[in-house]
Amino acid sequence: MTTEQRTPLPDSIHTNGATPNPWWANAVVYQIYPRSFQDTNGDGYGDLPGITSRLDYLADLGVDVIWLSPVFKSPQDDNGYDISDYQDIDPMFGTLDDMDELIEEAHDRGIKVVMDLVVNHTSDEHAWFQASRDKNDPHADWYWWRPARPGHEPGTPGAEPNRWGSYFGGSAWEYDPKRGEYYLHQFSKKQPDLNWENPEVRAAVYRMMNWWLDRGIDGFRMDVITLISKHVDANGELPGVGANTESDGQVGPDGYSSPNPFCADGPRQDEFLAEMHREVFDGREGTITVGEAPGITPERNRHITDPANRELDMLFLFDHVEPGGGQSKWTAEPWRLAHLKHCLAGHQGAVRESGWTSLFFNNHDQPRVVSRWGDDSTDEARVRSAKAIALLLHMHRGTPYVYQGEELGMTNAYFESLDQYRDLESINMYHQLTEAGVMTPDEMMAALKAISRDNSRTPMQWDATKYAGFTAPYAPTAPWLAVNANHDVVNAKKEKRDPDSVLSFYKRLIALRHENPVVAAGDWRMLDGDDPHVYAFVRSLHEDGVGGGIDGSGERRIVVVVNMSGSGAKIPAETADMLGLGLSGTTLGGVSADRILISTYPAEETAADLLFGKLSPWEAFAYEL
Repeated sequence: MTTEQRTPLPDSIHTNGATPNPWWANAVVYQIYPRSFQDTNGDGYGDLPGITSRLDYLADLGVDVIWLSPVFKSPQDDNGYDISDYQDIDPMFGTLDDMDELIEEAHDRGIKVVMDLVVNHTSDEHAWFQASRDKNDPHADWYWWRPARPGHEPGTPGAEPNRWGSYFGGSAWEYDPKRGEYYLHQFSKKQPDLNWENPEVRAAVYRMMNWWLDRGIDGFRMDVITLISKHVDANGELPGVGANTESDGQVGPDGYSSPNPFCADGPRQDEFLAEMHREVFDGREGTITVGEAPGITPERNRHITDPANRELDMLFLFDHVEPGGGQSKWTAEPWRLAHLKHCLAGHQGAVRESGWTSLFFNNHDQPRVVSRWGDDSTDEARVRSAKAIALLLHMHRGTPYVYQGEELGMTNAYFESLDQYRDLESINMYHQLTEAGVMTPDEMMAALKAISRDNSRTPMQWDATKYAGFTAPYAPTAPWLAVNANHDVVNAKKEKRDPDSVLSFYKRLIALRHENPVVAAGDWRMLDGDDPHVYAFVRSLHEDGVGGGIDGSGERRIVVVVNMSGSGAKIPAETADMLGLGLSGTTLGGVSADRILISTYPAEETAADLLFGKLSPWEAFAYEL
């Protein structure tokens, strides 16, 4: 079913306070990591023609939007998130003509195309940065350049302007002998931060964005966009810079402090985003904007995504996929369902009256969710838990994002040695944390198996051939990252033929969002928030002139129940009451398999379980009252 053929939501539903029914309110977005999606020329890297060749698969899945991780020209120090030319395609992926063809072919199938916009920083090989190395060049103030700490020899240990550490390990400052100063890089030293305080920087970014929209793309996912406004003093200076102190912020065991409190959601964040909206998106119909938002609270999400403020359509918040209590992701305590409930309830509650939220568990920076929160110890458990987790996510209010392979139940790679990893963060942090004595080599390897970003970046598993169909089995070059060993069991070709597969389940989930207005636009309320194993909630929607509710009021309600464990569970009290179940296992209002909209088990089995108020392992369902 194409986008044009889908039934629109009733005109009476204002899903987020914007004009009735913004198209993305019941859309599903599919993230593609291009270097790992489909290789057509045998060089071991995915490419744009490869994506075009798989558009029919994506149309059959039912997605409305594809989001491409960066395909711009890049030295690939951080897999393309270090851009050297915003208006060209990296030869690894193809050409501008290939991009134009992808856009046209996607649009022919009713699929919109979103590009990854990385404008907190560029590559150090970008022409802007190279010009900025000259203090007399017009670009001299386009980046955060600062002199050495007073009393220290430039370029020597301890001479960095402050003690901020990079998220990829080491100092957040790099000395440039040509300019004789340090530049700020919150990520790799090849990713210098742009100075958004400079209006010329912003104007150049907006020109580039308009160039791409004029070329036919439909919007942007904006990488770490909430880091563009730094907290500076009245003189425009960053905290700690110029002070002859040994610490600026709380210094960790690696000798550095986090820049996050000073570089996230700064005082001009709303100003910059509103300006971007005016200069780029005003007057354009059918676009979508989503910002990656480290350091943003649910309350700030509501403000930024409130249509009245004209900033962004939605944000990615991360507290639900990050460890609680400020722990390092490498040393965090095991995951708890209570943490997920707390975070998602905060996301949902904050945008109840205005604003919107993104729904995701997987992306290119997260490990595979079925390995992280589910059970991949057997194929049966993998399939059950992948479906349960998917149902939990997609039945929330917001716009769901599916990361490539998630719809197959792809798992972590579980690499055995460091030389199998390609992720810069993983390799750097292994050395930094083991050399500092924070973790042993065995502990760090275990952490990489569980949490490394490379777990999500292994090639897409299309079939059971040598390279999983990502590239031809006779290709002269092996894939850039090893194929997951389980691709003979987990692959699209096999799952497409299986009506009980994870892939088939995702198709039904996506269709349900398109067809059922309660899923797309209904209110959300948690049930039994303290239960340690069952995640349950109710979605409700009042439709004027419709008498489909229990009391004929026109309110439609869906109860969603998910057993997030591999053991049997009892349906908790509040949920049981909502379903009309008696405490003794008898039913008060009757249970009908016909009212089960979707379930991880056959509807008849779920209905039978409901009669006794119980849930089988990883049983999850949506029940329309």
